[in-house]
Amino acid sequence: MSGAAAPPVVIRRLSAADREAALAVINEAARWYREFLPPAEYHDPEMTADEWDQEARRLTWYGAFVGGTLAGVGGLERVQDVALLRHGYVLPASQRAGIGVRLVEHLEREAHGVERVVVGTYRDNYKARRSLEKAGYRPSPDPETVLRAYYSIPEARLRSSVTYEKTLSARSAR
Repeated sequence: MSGAAAPPVVIRRLSAADREAALAVINEAARWYREFLPPAEYHDPEMTADEWDQEARRLTWYGAFVGGTLAGVGGLERVQDVALLRHGYVLPASQRAGIGVRLVEHLEREAHGVERVVVGTYRDNYKARRSLEKAGYRPSPDPETVLRAYYSIPEARLRSSVTYEKTLSARSAR
């Protein structure tokens, strides 16, 4: 053990120049979905360049960099009265190091002006669900209604998904 401090996590908005690195993170991290998704619903890559660009028209992409290398990706989308945390991925080799937590906290700060943050994930994605619960998110009482109100996703994905919610403090909702 060297005793050297871990490099800091730097979070910033992503630009079109970051697209390829972001797609590499998303697609590598999403490969574990094959453990729980039916073969008809699993696809590799999880996201293409065209899909990333399409999402960038609706949301703001953020990246978590460690030692100058992109290790985590997440998006923030405002819909009606809520902020949606979208497309949260951390490279497998970087998981369990607090990168996802830092990214979620950053997105929550960027969500100023709303009182409620919503996150959707696959019902069987126990890794994401456990992380969300540790971050103070609670399952939505009626996830189907939440998904239909705030998301535009295919029906099959809607049926296999759940939502989590968190109320932000009044200070951060300003």
